[in-house]
Amino acid sequence: MSITAQELVAAAKQQITEIDVAAANARLSGALLLDVREPAEFAAGHLPGAVNIPRGVLEFQIGGHPAFQGKQDAGIVVYCQSGGRSALATRVLNQLGYSGAVSMAGGFKAWAESGLKVE
Repeated sequence: MSITAQELVAAAKQQITEIDVAAANARLSGALLLDVREPAEFAAGHLPGAVNIPRGVLEFQIGGHPAFQGKQDAGIVVYCQSGGRSALATRVLNQLGYSGAVSMAGGFKAWAESGLKVE
């Protein structure tokens, strides 16, 4: 039996911690920011200080990226455009031992609509 992408996201959200934009903004000073959108999306605008590792290569690149090496216990706020890819990415990060990873509900879209700073 196959499932839809939306069902995969819903299942991931049951297994992770998801925070809203206000909580993510409050964590900015002490957390790493991980943007899992594609490079063109990132180039069009992103949260200040975010690191871009696309969802499709996350498992292969996270451990080798200088910002995340040895940071399995660090707070990591993960976001995408609307919250689906970040939920899936956060689940994978948790499985890889990044226990402090959380997903930002609503993603970049919610952040920008809240009037918060983007680069």
